[in-house]
Amino acid sequence: MPGLHKSTIMLKLSLGFLLLSGCAAQPHNNEAGNQTIAPAPNTAPSNKDAPASEGPAQPAAEPADPQSDQTAGTEPAVSSGSEDNSTGTAAQKPEDAPVKEKLYKMSKAYRFEPISKETADKVVLLTFDDGPKEDKMISGLLDTLDKHKAKAIFFVNGYRVKKHPELLKKIADRGQTIGNHSWDHIDLKKESVAAIEKQVGDVQNIVKETLGFEPVFFRPPFGSGGDKVRSIVNKKGMLYTTWSNGSLDWDTKSTKEQPDLVIKNVLEQLHPGANILMHELPWTVEALDTLLTRLEEKGYGFIDPQTIDLGLDQTSK
Repeated sequence: MPGLHKSTIMLKLSLGFLLLSGCAAQPHNNEAGNQTIAPAPNTAPSNKDAPASEGPAQPAAEPADPQSDQTAGTEPAVSSGSEDNSTGTAAQKPEDAPVKEKLYKMSKAYRFEPISKETADKVVLLTFDDGPKEDKMISGLLDTLDKHKAKAIFFVNGYRVKKHPELLKKIADRGQTIGNHSWDHIDLKKESVAAIEKQVGDVQNIVKETLGFEPVFFRPPFGSGGDKVRSIVNKKGMLYTTWSNGSLDWDTKSTKEQPDLVIKNVLEQLHPGANILMHELPWTVEALDTLLTRLEEKGYGFIDPQTIDLGLDQTSK
């Protein structure tokens, strides 16, 4: 009997150990593992802007921005380039940054020509107007430019910079150039000298406050400015330019939500030294990777705006 009692005690101890081991093996309830992350809202930026052409090679008008306070139905698909291509605020560098050799100059037709015969002439200047609006589109453009090792000018409006200074910084930090596109995107040709001075000067000021330097390129809204605006801009140390190749991405009757037409329009007007006008729009973001690939296949390179000779000594006379 003592042996049986001892066996009973041992059996009870074993069962107790097994029960305790089973409880320890039970997993904890992981609420985080059962959570789902809600997708980002599928919205497009608002825009009240509008542009039209003054350049002799681009007669088509640039009317109101099709993204005016509207929500896009779909977000563009873009190829991402490496962010390691970021070069800091090298676009319009602070004074302590190295100055790049000047390789190109602008013609009276707003095309860019090599200064030396040794410099390639089969190149284009990429430009984007009416921003900065929204991070997703800006990032899409920047990623694609990085992928193709391309530089561009982003012509910004003051009221947008005031709303999104972080996007202005992002553009500059990724090594792209900032241009002045007036504060409110109005037809400056119809304005007084005082109004023009304010529209242009206020953008210079807010960019300098945000980045520490002023733009050296200016594009008038609608491509409309004339000698009065040109003179004011030149005196502020900027090159006045419109364009020589319009993507028509702003034309809601033809290209809205049709990236293939944006590409087609640019390629049909393609010429050496083309000054290509585009905008911060979803279908342009979607078109850009294919467009740059097609340009490369045709043997075209991309002008670094910092290699453009502003020629202000001659222009301002």
